Amino acid sequence: MTMSDPLADMFTRVRNAASARHDTVRVPMSKVKRSIAEVLKQEGFITNIGEVKDGTRAYLELKISYGNDRRAVLSGIRRVSRPGLRVYVNKGEIPRVFGGLGIAIMSTSSGVMSGREAWRRQVGGEVLCYVW
Repeated sequence: MTMSDPLADMFTRVRNAASARHDTVRVPMSKVKRSIAEVLKQEGFITNIGEVKDGTRAYLELKISYGNDRRAVLSGIRRVSRPGLRVYVNKGEIPRVFGGLGIAIMSTSSGVMSGREAWRRQVGGEVLCYVW
């Protein structure tokens, strides 16, 4: 079975694992998913990124970050730009998620980065998702 939107699949897996209070979640490996996972780690939503080989397939194993009360730091993740409707923004239009409490993950000409980092570097690009 082919998947029309692999990033939406990754976001759904992470969202479901966080709400079910799983320690780790596996997602099929790709360079873009790896870059998104690095941004999530930098922002504190996940604590560790591992690579797992299962036969011929490679997976990313993400360790989800939890607070002292055993609630996930990541409470929501939403795909913004999707295959049917791409969303691009200029450097002055970078969105703020929940007044700065969340982050926007963007794909720019300088690589995948958070909205704050894109704003600092003064680059625009495609808004992949919102995380809060």
